[in-house]
Amino acid sequence: MIVGGGTAGWMSATYLKAAFGDRVSVTLVESDRVSTIGVGEATFSTIRHFFDYLDLPEEKWMPHCSASYKLAIRFENWRKPGHHFYHPFERLRVVDGFHLAEWWLQLGEDTAAFDRACFLTPWLCEAKRSPRNLDGSLFVAGLDGPLGRSTLAEQRAQFPYAYHFDADLLAKFLARFGIERGVRHVVDDVIAVGQDERGWITHVRTKGHGDLTGDLFIDCTGFRGLLINQTLGEPFRSFQNVLPNNRAVSLRVPRDIERVGIAPYTTATAMEAGWIWTIPLYGRIGTGYVYSDEFCTPEEAEQTLRKFAAPGQDDLEANHIRMRIGRNERSWVANCVAIGLSSAFVEPLESTGIFFIQHGIEELVKHFPDATWNPVLVDSYNRRVARVVDGVKEFLILHYRAAARDDTLYWKETKTREIPESLAERLALASTMLPDENNIYPYYHGFEPYSWVTMVLGLGGVRTKARPALASMDPSAARRQFAVLRREADLLTASLPSCYEYLATLN
Repeated sequence: MIVGGGTAGWMSATYLKAAFGDRVSVTLVESDRVSTIGVGEATFSTIRHFFDYLDLPEEKWMPHCSASYKLAIRFENWRKPGHHFYHPFERLRVVDGFHLAEWWLQLGEDTAAFDRACFLTPWLCEAKRSPRNLDGSLFVAGLDGPLGRSTLAEQRAQFPYAYHFDADLLAKFLARFGIERGVRHVVDDVIAVGQDERGWITHVRTKGHGDLTGDLFIDCTGFRGLLINQTLGEPFRSFQNVLPNNRAVSLRVPRDIERVGIAPYTTATAMEAGWIWTIPLYGRIGTGYVYSDEFCTPEEAEQTLRKFAAPGQDDLEANHIRMRIGRNERSWVANCVAIGLSSAFVEPLESTGIFFIQHGIEELVKHFPDATWNPVLVDSYNRRVARVVDGVKEFLILHYRAAARDDTLYWKETKTREIPESLAERLALASTMLPDENNIYPYYHGFEPYSWVTMVLGLGGVRTKARPALASMDPSAARRQFAVLRREADLLTASLPSCYEYLATLN
């Protein structure tokens, strides 16, 4: 029994149906009076495991969801106004045992800016190139083809892009897809939750359909946490002390994509009291200002966003959102599993919301209970979910602590707020050597060492240096690799179609 729809509910319903077929009965109950948050319009490249698990190629779902490609996140003004860098879906190339970022620190004066010297992706982003040729082939050889029923844990190579999509449209698409495959859909208001003498959930009472019973209940009720928090009383662990942004205001801005094109990246623009996301979809822009109400009022935030993203379009409706930042102590309690915002949320920076949903669903399938309800499975699930969220928390705190920007009270305070002791140790180490697989957050959390390296070098607030060994090594091979990368970038930007040009063939 899934309580709540939206992206979390329908991703859960369709995935469970794909995994278990008719062996497990899946019912989803949702109210038509509860609106979805819909801020999670950007994803990780690992989202393709979800769509392939459902046997949904791009041409089947993307046109229904205003979807576009995401090759990177472009960070603007985090170091200083006017500066930008890209965080791509691309691993660093290695020369003589050291990746190119290490060599760039040693040879930086002879090369381009860090991201453009060490990655192909920034060049494609600047030129608004599609990651696919007009014949559908991927620009990187050997990474294409269906994944089948694979999961996040099986991603061995770094796929070069993710997606932007309209979260509301995706939920509607998955609802149709799931209902066609046997998901029972009940549109009704839940007015009460029943429990037995152990405190386990027995049913949800609805206004029009009476009592709906189940064995396992999945809470997809968003920040309300109707089942996990309100009914079962599971404590919520706030991250506000280390991640202060707790509000957002968003707009949907129409755009003439045929005239201006489609940028294949998310943009995160640092502002006086937070940052603004810009997500280019097929036909519009999704944009929002994420901020801390300690430093900015909702009225000021909306005014700032309108001036930045939609000047002169005062008729566009603004959506104000209170964000619950943190995670439950446990996401699985008794016979209830929280997925999505009811489980955890750490603000939209780095597009982790959809990733948390996908990870939670995959782990639920791997830990799916039988009649014994083995507590070992429950404990294992809770550990894995908590570790992913805590790792992302560390990575996001890094963004604020390592950003060189300090020109407002908000940005000054980001440098003085408390941070986890483990992250403090990692930052201290980063001043001597770049992060690697042995000195980033040690458990799976969706981000590889190259992501930590990219943020340390791009944000500019941590002064790091090349490893001493490189001064005693011949740099010739590294210089050649920098040149090879630039030639490849020039060739690809000249040969690949624009992002709009390719997406128009799908739509």
